[in-house]
Amino acid sequence: MSQNSSDLRVRRTQKLLREALIALIEERHFDAITVGDIAERAMVSRAAFYRYYQDKYDLVEKIFEEMVTTVVREIDPLRRDLIHYYTSQSTPDAWVELFGQVVESQPPPEPWVKIFEHFAHYERLYRALLGQRGSSWFVTKMRASLAESLSERLQDLAYALGSKRIAESRVFADGFVPALIAAQLVDAVTWWLEQGRPYTPGQIATYCYRLMCSTLREVSVWE
Repeated sequence: MSQNSSDLRVRRTQKLLREALIALIEERHFDAITVGDIAERAMVSRAAFYRYYQDKYDLVEKIFEEMVTTVVREIDPLRRDLIHYYTSQSTPDAWVELFGQVVESQPPPEPWVKIFEHFAHYERLYRALLGQRGSSWFVTKMRASLAESLSERLQDLAYALGSKRIAESRVFADGFVPALIAAQLVDAVTWWLEQGRPYTPGQIATYCYRLMCSTLREVSVWE
């Protein structure tokens, strides 16, 4: 079997397993679903399931982690460009200027829009997981994962912009600000999907991005 044929088979099996999980969550509570249920619905063997995933939790995490990895990979170069620009300008309060300007005029970075395009693409899955038949495990996991990613990058950004006071402030050190932003994002996604996506991915991305920037701008005056 050629490498391309093998890769195609892997992708097909993973797609079947994901679709089976989504269909099952729409029928019953996530906690009641077993690996056997998923494999049977996907019409693959349990061995095939365990070839790619450890359990149902790992299946869900892989979907979410793929999105986070892709977005982080695309956002990091943009973050480096911002750091280079503001450090080369020797701006006295680069943190406030950066997030103040974003809120007033700039659209969200394209990777930020892709976050919501991902949620739209997997709408059935996230609506099921975040809804009443979903799992508190996933909501906690999603918030924690986003908060961890935000915490590391925002503190690095604050240090790079010369805002040591902000980087070492209590609200950053104890994880409050990243946790707050992550919770806002998860709640926004949940509402957006439950309401049938009344805004486009670009619109909801803009609202959430500006809300995040408003929060980060205010952090500069928090004790």
